[in-house]
Amino acid sequence: MSILKIDSIIARLDDHQRDLEDVGEGTREAAVAAILRPGDHTEALFILRASREGDPWSGQMAFPGGHKDPEDSSIRHTAERETWEEIGLDLTSHARHLGELDQIRVRPRGRNIDMVVTPVLYVLESEPEMLNPNHEVADILWGSLDEMYSGSSRTEEIFHVGGQSQTFPGYSVGEQVVWGLTMRMLEQFFTMLNPEFEAEQNW
Repeated sequence: MSILKIDSIIARLDDHQRDLEDVGEGTREAAVAAILRPGDHTEALFILRASREGDPWSGQMAFPGGHKDPEDSSIRHTAERETWEEIGLDLTSHARHLGELDQIRVRPRGRNIDMVVTPVLYVLESEPEMLNPNHEVADILWGSLDEMYSGSSRTEEIFHVGGQSQTFPGYSVGEQVVWGLTMRMLEQFFTMLNPEFEAEQNW
């Protein structure tokens, strides 16, 4: 799909006016790395988060990432550090930084935290010999962005949220489903590429 070719993505990114959120003194900043792999179908890398007590995204599909540390020189540095820690992928050696996408304000379930997340976009330029997921990661999967954008991988799944079972939209990746915050990031990305993209409103 031509709109998902790397050159087209770069062109749209160059023209895009990013949506930025207010970051106050009490705001926690975080970053995720949206890593693209070019080919006949452009793919994105996802992690399946390990099930962990106290993690609001426990057991969910996500991009690698995490909170910005005081030692991080930039939000890009946060994305690169977290990716290295979580899956053993050195983005500075194997990928090209393309830019940042729209920021998203979130309030993690069960936590009284004001958080702003920045997706940082990369394109993989060389394959690492192996990936080395840490204890926070149960699996690493590649998903077709073409199938997500076209709607062919769109699905619905029942998830347990706040002690209740609810049906949410998502994208199938293998036997897993990308939903919630990560689906929201993907659909904002698709809308940047094509303002007429029909995003799901019930994340």
